[in-house]
Amino acid sequence: MVPLAFYYFRETLKHSYVPKTTCWIIAMGESELTIITRAQWGARQPKSRANLTSPVPYVIIHHSYEPDVCLNRSQCEKYVRGIQNFHMDTRGWDDIGYNFLVGGNGDVFEGRGWGVKGAQAGPDWNNRSIGICFIGDFTDKLPPKEAITAGKALIQLGVDKKKLVANYTLYGHRQVRPTECPGNEFFNLVTHWDHWEPRNYTAE
Repeated sequence: MVPLAFYYFRETLKHSYVPKTTCWIIAMGESELTIITRAQWGARQPKSRANLTSPVPYVIIHHSYEPDVCLNRSQCEKYVRGIQNFHMDTRGWDDIGYNFLVGGNGDVFEGRGWGVKGAQAGPDWNNRSIGICFIGDFTDKLPPKEAITAGKALIQLGVDKKKLVANYTLYGHRQVRPTECPGNEFFNLVTHWDHWEPRNYTAE
């Protein structure tokens, strides 16, 4: 099955945007988590939005497959816009599918955000999960350590903000849909993260 974020790179050039300067920098223990807002990365307006009732019990981990890893903010912003364009123009979705995306440099990009139902794990899961996509193909390599640290911090922020239940369950995308996402190498690592639980996908 083609991964959820597969797209042709030329899609990134189809829509203009106006960059903003506001982002969220959140202290997380001894480090900071940088969240790039939709306005800042140049998101298009969604066609519609459906509220997500918080806190939700699941986190679903993805990789983008294509594009591969981005290592600086301007490159990551371009990739996120491309993923949104693909989801809206080719998939026909209302917005970018993920709630958040994580760049290789450790920046987090607001997708649909905490309070909005995603389109990232199928109808049985979208209304009870937060989908986090790590930008890159992690079939045979891991995300950069900066991305892994940021992704874990984002999940903890969700708990702190009561957007996730404290005893949330963590799954890789392949555990809820017939896909290889989030890549073999990354999935093997995810199975060692806190709150991961074994589950084999079966048609529902």
